[in-house]
Amino acid sequence: MSIEKRLKSAIRDVPNFPKEGIVFKDITPILLDHKLCKDIAVELAKQVKSWEIDRVVGIESRGFLFGMMLANELQIPFVPIRKKGKLPYTKVSIDYELEYGSATIEIHQDAVVKGERILIHDDLLATGGTADAAAKLLKNIGAEIAGFCFLVNLSFLNGTRVLNKHSVNNISLSTY
Repeated sequence: MSIEKRLKSAIRDVPNFPKEGIVFKDITPILLDHKLCKDIAVELAKQVKSWEIDRVVGIESRGFLFGMMLANELQIPFVPIRKKGKLPYTKVSIDYELEYGSATIEIHQDAVVKGERILIHDDLLATGGTADAAAKLLKNIGAEIAGFCFLVNLSFLNGTRVLNKHSVNNISLSTY
């Protein structure tokens, strides 16, 4: 069975979350299958290997789950981007709008070296707002965006179009 079919059979739809009319794609059932988790990391690494990546950046919080596994598979550092107020050291931040309001994300100022090529990972691509903000934040501190990877792409929300201004390297293991 393909990785996409395996993902889709594990992902749980949660109607009306976080608000009425939204069908939330819950990836937590994937975490119950250690073989699928390993296969996800291997498949992501295989698909991004040629992108010359220096670091994987995972977006809080679900981007940490497979972002760290992917970084380990690629044998490169992992860097977290966190919600405001969660990082203890000197940080840089960016405010942005998203589907449900506004938010701020932060990264330690020394987490990325100027000129490094960064792969941004998150669990799901919807409108692209959070990944776009992460790319802008990383560019503000001198990084280059090598690409983006996701487990799920809600393609009807056109998030890929938003991210293409940063990099045309954009993969998702499953598409809805």
